[in-house]
Order: sequence, then C-alpha cells, then structure tokens
Amino acid sequence: MEKVSLIIEKVSLLNNEDKNKILEFTNILLKQNKYNKLRKEIEDRRGEIKRGEILSHEEIWQDKGV
Repeated sequence: MEKVSLIIEKVSLLNNEDKNKILEFTNILLKQNKYNKLRKEIEDRRGEIKRGEILSHEEIWQDKGV
C-alpha cells in the first residue's frame, strides 16, 4: 500500500493538465488489460479455424437442442 500513497502524493503535485494525461494513460492500460483475455481467445480460435476445427451449421443447432 506504500506505493499507492506515494503515487497519490506525486500526482497531487501535478497541474490539472498533467493529471488528465495520467488519467488517459491509466485508462489505456486498463483497457489493454481488460481485453487481453478476449484477444487470446480470438487468437486461439483463429488457430482452430486454420486447423479446420469448426462446427457445421447442423452441429450448432444440435448443440442448441433445435
């Protein structure tokens, strides 16, 4: 928790323009982290498609019980 206090202390010394820059940068980092799992899933799925591991239309409907 010591690092958090230090960060808060340092940020409080900045002017509003610089605080906004820090906020924008933080938001970018959070978005990247948030979507890393989805990106990995997409990459895994692309590999499956390249290997021909896809479901047919009928298989999809069977999975849905229709």
